[in-house]
Formats: sequence, structure tokens, C-alpha cells
Amino acid sequence: MPEPLKLWSNAHLATCDAEMRLIEHGAMLSQGAELLWVGDEESLPAAVSGRDTHQAESYDLRGACVTPGLIDCHTHLVFAGTRAQEYSQRLRGVSYEEIARRGGGILSTVRAVRKASGLQLFDESAPRLQSLIAEGVTTVEIKSGYGLTLADETKMLQTARALGRVFPITVTTTLLAAHTVPPEFRGSADSYIDTVCREWLPKIHAEGLIDAVDVFCDSIAFDVRQAERLFQAAQELGLPVKMHAEQLANIGGTQLATRFGALSCDHLEYANKAEAEALAASGTVAVLLPIAFYSLAASRKPPVRALRAAGAAIAIATDCNPGSSPTASLLLAMSMGTRLFGLTVDEVLAAVTRHAARAAGVHRNRGTLAAGYAADFAIWDVKDLSELGYWTGFNPCRATIKAGEFVTPQAKRSVPYAKPQKGRKTA
Repeated sequence: MPEPLKLWSNAHLATCDAEMRLIEHGAMLSQGAELLWVGDEESLPAAVSGRDTHQAESYDLRGACVTPGLIDCHTHLVFAGTRAQEYSQRLRGVSYEEIARRGGGILSTVRAVRKASGLQLFDESAPRLQSLIAEGVTTVEIKSGYGLTLADETKMLQTARALGRVFPITVTTTLLAAHTVPPEFRGSADSYIDTVCREWLPKIHAEGLIDAVDVFCDSIAFDVRQAERLFQAAQELGLPVKMHAEQLANIGGTQLATRFGALSCDHLEYANKAEAEALAASGTVAVLLPIAFYSLAASRKPPVRALRAAGAAIAIATDCNPGSSPTASLLLAMSMGTRLFGLTVDEVLAAVTRHAARAAGVHRNRGTLAAGYAADFAIWDVKDLSELGYWTGFNPCRATIKAGEFVTPQAKRSVPYAKPQKGRKTA
């Protein structure tokens, strides 16, 4: 039996395409996991894919705003424990860099992850993922980088893949073994990068556990020369690359990443006009992480004006991690993107849909409401899309739809939904 045709009507559609079109009286037709048609309800075709649209299961969205499913394109969602004590230290004036140099920071979480079983990692990470799904997120990128041994990096990536199988969300995985130098290689960063390139990367790739390769290229992490060796190894395996770049200093990371056609460069507080122009020319997405900026009490903002002027694509993500961005709310990241970085409503919406899809490497069929794209979307109880960058501590998502199916319950209201008519449901 073919999967049922579904009509989603009476909606205010934000397509998030290149023109950021809004369809005031919009409708969508889906079948299985795919959108077949998107447009004005008055232009609804009588048939699609050889099937009578009058026979479709019909969902009345009651004038709700609908966006593509949101995409969180930069997370470290799989980890164990917290770093709340380090947050307390930062409140007393100790810098993130100083905590790292004392053996805390990333290495603190490395110790916790190494002790944890895969099941423990799954159980601790699942509530964070569920929080994102409840906010309309249908795709999430998850990085490794807290294991820093072959076995522990593999364990993290296996956990990320397992989360994607169990929960109704698309998970892309990124190897971030080049997050920091592990204790076993202290003082031998070059040897560590050689080990990752020659031994770990081929083995983990052969197991089908990675979709991209990332590196923390900064003053307290790996230099440009080391990042280049990693990128060359990834390129030989046909894997796309990403970079944590220019967060704490400008050491030339973005310029290198754009030469390799990186999917994204992330953070970018110390980037400037030259980096913005390189990002635009290469098509590499600038991923801004406002919650990390807030949590670290940073003072230097990413060069949003230069990025705009150059025409670079801008994405926003949570950077969910236990140290610098303890959050599982993409809506909060959107709000902070408008308030802290001055992004407009259209910019922040594109930043978590179309541009985030490119940063995550899923732009061919996600991030936009259009025929041929995934039937992944979010239904919002808002009167205007500007509310998506406005609310803090409140989730206005009525329902998350993944592959054409409800994956979050319809919100309870004081006035019950009207009883659905035969063949027509309210949602």
C-alpha cells in the first residue's frame, strides 16, 4: 500500500527559501517523508503524483505559522557530567583560557566521558535532545571531542548515531578528535594529529560513524599547520570539514578552512572583513554561537556587519556543551542572536533553517519548505514570526512534524480542539 497523501492547509508558511517567501494562505502536500507541493491554498492542484488530492488526509492548521523544521548545526550534545564548578570560577573572574590551562575545561569533560558507558552517555544526552525536538528541531549535528582516544571517540559517535535511531530526528555526526591535546600526548600536539589522521580517522570512517571532520583551531588548541594536515586527511577520504575558528584569537583558521571549501567556520568573534569576504567567496557558512558568547561573558562580537556586507551565509546554533554553552534551547540562541548580535528576524530564521542546513551538510533536502524537500516542519502558536526571536524561557511550538508525522503532542488548551470532521483534522 502506498503511503497516504496528506494535506496541511490554512497555514501561514515561511518557506525559508532564498527569497524568504511568506505564503499567507498556504498549504502543503506530503507523502511519507517528502513534501510534494507547497503553495497558496487557492492554487492547490487537483492531483499530484497521479493521486486525487481530494482523497488526502487533511490537517487544518488553523492559521498557524509554519516553518521548516529547525536545524541545530553545532552541538556537543553527547557528554557526561557538568562543569558547573567552572562556571562558578568564571563568575569569580577566572577566564575560560586559564581554566583550560589548569587542566579543566574540555579535559574535565574528557575525564567524565571516559568513565561513562555508552548507555550512560545515551541516558544523559537524551533529555537534551528531547528538549530540542520539543522546540521544533528536526535535524541536529553532534560532535565528538570529549573522548580523545580511539575507543572513547568511537563510543561518543556510536551514541550519537543511536540517538538518531531512537528519536524522531536526523542526526549528523562530526569527528572532533582535534578538540584539545589529550593527557597522553601532552606537549606532542603534532604526534597527536598524526595519530588522528593516520589511525583514528580511517578506522572511524570505515565504520560509517562520521559525516564531517572538525578542528578547534585557536590559540589554546591546534594551529593552522596542524589543522591543514587534518583537513588533507579528511579530504582524501571524501569527508567535508568544519572549523572552530577565531573564537579567542585570529590565527588564520578561517582563511585555511575556506580554501578547503569547509561547510562552516564557527564562533568567529575575532574574524574581520577579510574572513567575511573569504567565507562569502567559498560558500562556507559563518555559524555564530551567541549562548557561548553570553556564558563566557565575552566582549568581542562576531563581525556581523562585515558578514552582511560580504554576503556570507550566517547560521545560529546552540553549541550545547557542558562548559561554555550549557543549553538545549535553539529558541534561546535565536533570541540572543537578535539581542546580542543584532540579527534581524529574517536573518535569524534563515540562520536556523536554510543556512544551518548548509552548515550541517543537509541542504539538498532540508531547511526549506519546497517540493522535493523533507516533510520536516514546525507549527508555531505565534501571531507573527518575529516572536521566534522574541520569547525567552517560553516555547511556542505547537507541534514538531518529522517525515510527515507528529512527533510532539499537540499542546493542551483551555478550549479543546474542535472535533475533527471525517477526513479533516485540526492540528
